[in-house]
Amino acid sequence: MKILTVVLALGLLTLTAGCQTPGRDLSLQKERDSLRLEKSRLQGEVQNLRQQNTQLREQLKVLSGIEKDAKLDDIYDLKGVTISKYTNLYDKDKDGRSEMLIVYLQPMDRSGDVVKAAGAVEVELWDLSKDPEDAMLGKWQVKPAELKKLWYDSIFTVNYRLTFDMPGKIAEFTEPLTVKVTFTDYITGKVFREQKTIEP
Repeated sequence: MKILTVVLALGLLTLTAGCQTPGRDLSLQKERDSLRLEKSRLQGEVQNLRQQNTQLREQLKVLSGIEKDAKLDDIYDLKGVTISKYTNLYDKDKDGRSEMLIVYLQPMDRSGDVVKAAGAVEVELWDLSKDPEDAMLGKWQVKPAELKKLWYDSIFTVNYRLTFDMPGKIAEFTEPLTVKVTFTDYITGKVFREQKTIEP
């Protein structure tokens, strides 16, 4: 009887082990697949790091070849900003009212070429015929992250194209207004100011 009990127990254990084997195999297979994916990801990261390292070495080699007395102005020479003649108020829905101010801004280098300079912009719209406390009609800020998306390149011109919805202070655009722009260059820290009169 005791021998029979042992035999039955061994048989049950064997049967149980046999039932669990496929599950363990599946678990091991999933683990192997996961490890393969992780290995592939790490290999990709290593490759990217090697490429970045190579690029940094090349940059270091170039920078080390630049003369030590070279000045930033010899490399980067933003000299001012210009407000394009196309800057004005526009009637965007053709209802006879000017609801949008569009400012075309051109950062210029020493040679008079337009450059896509990184920076922040502050725009103000003024009616200088009014009393000082009522003269400012609107004020807007454009951060560097937003500014870089506003670069406008056409066959006629290149510039930043800044659009602003107008406040309800202008019932009719019948007299000249003044657009004032402050551009802060994020490379040199220089601040450039420009203004332009716009007419109906």
